[in-house]
Amino acid sequence: MTATYTYDVFSSLDGYGAAGGDWTGYWGKQGPELLQHRFEQYSEDQRLVLGATTFRNTARMFAEAPDEIGDAWAQRYRELPATIISSTLDDTLGWPDATIVSGDAVEIIARLKEESPVPLRSHGCLSLNRALLAAGLIDRIQVTIFPVITGRTGLNPVLEVPADFDLELLESHTLDGRIQELIYRPTLHG
Repeated sequence: MTATYTYDVFSSLDGYGAAGGDWTGYWGKQGPELLQHRFEQYSEDQRLVLGATTFRNTARMFAEAPDEIGDAWAQRYRELPATIISSTLDDTLGWPDATIVSGDAVEIIARLKEESPVPLRSHGCLSLNRALLAAGLIDRIQVTIFPVITGRTGLNPVLEVPADFDLELLESHTLDGRIQELIYRPTLHG
């Protein structure tokens, strides 16, 4: 049986994964319902898949300010087993259960989907997931849309891919009365 791969990403309404300027984490819009929902999602058995850049940034954040990472879901995120796809890393940077794999990401994920006894989930990792989406390896796209437009300060377009996709809505949730979580099944258009 093939493991399900979920591309899990935060986005502004205008499609950016982050913003500069004076925006804070979650664009300052998180609430208790979002944080509890995320904790429940990350409490399920699963394996994280991370690219080198996201892994370095996340590991650095935990190393530099572990007491400031107060979200229970973020703590759980770090406890999950993780496969890190990188040709430059040779150190797990203190991540408790990380394995670094070097090689072609598409081949690695295709193999991991066949071998993994648990679902796979990748939070962020924009470049990695763009390549996997183009290769048809993403089963679910989970976009959490925060109620902001970051036209002037937006960074990292979320879904900048070289193909067209049809999306089948599988689930939708409104969290804290303002945040939308949409889960889609993507299929190549045409």
